Amino acid sequence: MMMWKKIGLGLIAAVASIVAVLVISAIWLSSLLDPDINTDLLKTSKPSDIAYLRDSLPATRGKILAVVTSTSQIGKKKIGYELTELARAYYVFQANGYQVDIASPQGGKAPAILDDDDMAEFDYAFLNDTVAVNKINNTIPLANVDGEQYDAIYFVGGKGTMLDFPNNPHIHQLVKHFHQQQKLIIAVCHGPAALSLVKLADGTAFVNQKRISAFTNEEELFLIPNAKELFPFLLEDKLRAQGAIIEKGPRYLQQISQHDKLITGQNPWSVWAMAEASIRELGFQTLPRERTSEEISVDILGHYEKHGYAKTKQYLQQFQANSIKRNLIAMHALVAAMSYQPAKVIELIGLLRAAKALATT
Repeated sequence: MMMWKKIGLGLIAAVASIVAVLVISAIWLSSLLDPDINTDLLKTSKPSDIAYLRDSLPATRGKILAVVTSTSQIGKKKIGYELTELARAYYVFQANGYQVDIASPQGGKAPAILDDDDMAEFDYAFLNDTVAVNKINNTIPLANVDGEQYDAIYFVGGKGTMLDFPNNPHIHQLVKHFHQQQKLIIAVCHGPAALSLVKLADGTAFVNQKRISAFTNEEELFLIPNAKELFPFLLEDKLRAQGAIIEKGPRYLQQISQHDKLITGQNPWSVWAMAEASIRELGFQTLPRERTSEEISVDILGHYEKHGYAKTKQYLQQFQANSIKRNLIAMHALVAAMSYQPAKVIELIGLLRAAKALATT
């Protein structure tokens, strides 16, 4: 009896030790994250507060049409367009001299998805921009859109697009019009769903043999394991089946593709690069813009994927501590942990430590 009592006490002590280690580890890891920011202050951001937008060129270069989904729900899941994917491209287009109109399959108020972890000053500025909010609350029905008015069309991502973009006849008509007129077509994340079923006059798929980046199967299934049952198809699979040449970057990092007058981005972290590539394709140099902390962190993570830990630890020394969004690096460490990649977890935590150390040098 005494022996079993000792074993029981030993097990309790062992479990207590493990719990203590986990608690201490969690506290230590939390110390590597970004300091708390004044979210309430961030939410008051206005376009006039951002130097890049104060320096905007007059909207004399032409017009770009942004298209968002009208679908707000699938089953019990709330869906819509991704605000960050609209707001950031909207302001790049506007700052570089383009008027931006917003349309949707049904017209009227479009359903937005706001991810608090990804929202930053440009996104909140959009929500506080009375002109932009009026446009998103009163989107133009696609049936009323005249493609002749626009120099480019931009299909904004968001899971709702998987339901009301692929078979929409007005989208098909617009894509074929822009293609025939050799005008620019842009899409990001789930936005390329708009292109997935379009057929040209000769019956070939619009995406056939075109280089395209879009939300990948790996990205989709990691976030939504039952995506195959939830959506009509997986976007990567459908684009491949139509003959597209899918160009994939690392999971949840920047990747854009350009094929003639078609520019596509893989995910929300590709929006800035995609939007500025679009301005260049339209024939203009982009207005200078200070990179966001998210972009810099995505750059660092991309460098890690390409060059490894040692070179990336040295690479990030060129940045200021407050210019790096450490929470984003931590998120990738978590993704690696959930994907059973312990070596990658350790290296990403090492990069977190190196980024945190910049604050004390």
